[in-house]
Amino acid sequence: MSGRGRYQGDGIGLVDDKGRVAIPSALRTTLAANTPKSNGKDGGTIVIGAHQRHPCLVAYDPNYLDILAEKLDRREAENTHADGEFDYNIKRRAASGEAVPFDGSGRFIMPRFPRFHAGIGEHAFFYGVFDYIEIWDPKTLVDTPDAPEIMKSMARFYMAEKGVAL
Repeated sequence: MSGRGRYQGDGIGLVDDKGRVAIPSALRTTLAANTPKSNGKDGGTIVIGAHQRHPCLVAYDPNYLDILAEKLDRREAENTHADGEFDYNIKRRAASGEAVPFDGSGRFIMPRFPRFHAGIGEHAFFYGVFDYIEIWDPKTLVDTPDAPEIMKSMARFYMAEKGVAL
């Protein structure tokens, strides 16, 4: 994955009635750098899907799709039984995703099903995980037992700044 920017950063976004939300600046900069538009304009495409294990979303640039597929191919090969069968859910869990455009300010419309699946309401917490971005409903994140305490603390901090206690 050399030459690719890594997603680091975090932030909270207000989600409007239509599901529009803005990607925090640090994450948006990396996203745009990983998939620059050929016409040199701002904005681009972000892929949004359900996380393989947690009640949140994953988001990444379209170029990451090939890297993800290679990782899943290896995992499938490593878990193939003598009879040639493997766990078909390896790729099924990761196949969820919808490419959506984002504008120069990072605003995009969160696809309806992934948003429903993750329980994202009025606020979306963004967290860079190097290869991709996780998007959480802040309350769900705080209530997830195996989520890292630092992420929970960040969600509480950002929501407190908005006057909302978690």
